[in-house]
Amino acid sequence: MNVVASFQVERLEFLGAEGELLAPLPDFARDPEKLVALYRAMTLTRLFDARAVALQRTGQLGTFASSLGQEAVGTGVASAMREEDVLVPYYRDHGALLWRGVTMVESLLYWGGDERGCDYAGPRRDFPACVPIATQVTHAAGVACAMKLRGEPRVAVCMVGDGTTSKGDFYEGLNVAGVWHLPMVVVINNNRWAISVPLHAQTAAATLAQKAIAAGIEGLQVDGNDVIAVHEAARRAIERARAGGGPTLVEALTYRLGDHTTADDATRYRSAGEVERARRLEPRARLARYLERAGAWSGAAEERLRNECTERVEQAVREYLAVPPPAPAAMFEHLYAELPAALRPQREAALRAAGGERERG
Repeated sequence: MNVVASFQVERLEFLGAEGELLAPLPDFARDPEKLVALYRAMTLTRLFDARAVALQRTGQLGTFASSLGQEAVGTGVASAMREEDVLVPYYRDHGALLWRGVTMVESLLYWGGDERGCDYAGPRRDFPACVPIATQVTHAAGVACAMKLRGEPRVAVCMVGDGTTSKGDFYEGLNVAGVWHLPMVVVINNNRWAISVPLHAQTAAATLAQKAIAAGIEGLQVDGNDVIAVHEAARRAIERARAGGGPTLVEALTYRLGDHTTADDATRYRSAGEVERARRLEPRARLARYLERAGAWSGAAEERLRNECTERVEQAVREYLAVPPPAPAAMFEHLYAELPAALRPQREAALRAAGGERERG
C-alpha cells in the first residue's frame, strides 16, 4: 500500500493562560498601544454584551446571543481586516461588528426586532448578522466570487460557529471556494457547544480545521482565547487571499461561558465545574495579565476604561430606547425589491390597521 497524500494541522498561539509568552510575538504585537486597543475593544464588547442581556431580561430587547468569553475571536478577526473587505458574520459576532464600525444603537435595534438596525452607517458592504446556521458560508462564497471576477484586491471574511461545520452549506461554500480559488476566509468560533450538543457529539474529527483538507484549501487551528494569535492567524489568511493565494479555514478554539442565547438554560446540559475551568482561560483577563507584566496597563487604567465604556454603553441604551418603533407595514419593506402580488393585500391590511389605531389613539 502506498501513501498518496498526507496532511497536518498547525496550531498558532502566543499567550498562555496566565498571560505568559509561549512564542516570540508577531510584529504588530510588539507595539503595546495596539494591544491596548484590542483590550479596550474586548472590554467594550463585554460590557455591551452584559447590558444587552439585562435589557432582554427586562423585556426591552428580543432574544440575544451572548459572546461572553469569546471576545477575542470577533475582535481579533475584525482588527486584521481592511475597511474595503466584507464581513459576513453570524449572530455572536458583536465584537467584530463593533470594531468594523457598527454602532451599539444599530446592534440593539436589530436585536430589538427593528430591521433599521441592519442599515449600518459605517461598514455599508458588510452583511447583517446571520441567524440561520451555515447559510452565510455560501453567501460569502458569492461575495468572494464577485470580488475575483471584478479583479478587486478585497477579501470576504465569513464567521461561523462550530455547529455550522455539521451543515451542508458549510461544505458547499468551502468546496466552491477551493475549486474557484476564491479570496475568502472562514473563521470557526469553536466554543465547544452547538446549543446543547457538545463538540464530540457533532463530529469524530480531531479538529475542525482539518475540514479544510477535503476542500483542498489551507486550514489551521488557533487559540481563540489569545487575541494576538487570532489577529495574526486572520491577518495571514486575509493577506494570503488578497494576494491570490486562495481561501483559508481558521478554527479558533474558545468556550461559550454564557447560555447559547437568552432563551437557553445551559445549566441543564453542562456542569458548573466545566464552565469554571473554562473561565480561567478567558481572553480578556489573559491579555490584561500580559499588559500588566509589560508595564502597559494598571488598575487605574482599568477603572478609567470601565467607566468610559460603561458610559458609552448607557448612552447607546438611552438612544436605542428613544427610537420610535417601526410602523407595522415596515415588515414588508426590506425583503423584496418589488413586493410580490400575493403580499400586497397583506401590506394594505397592515396599513389600514395602523391607520385605525392612529385614529383611535
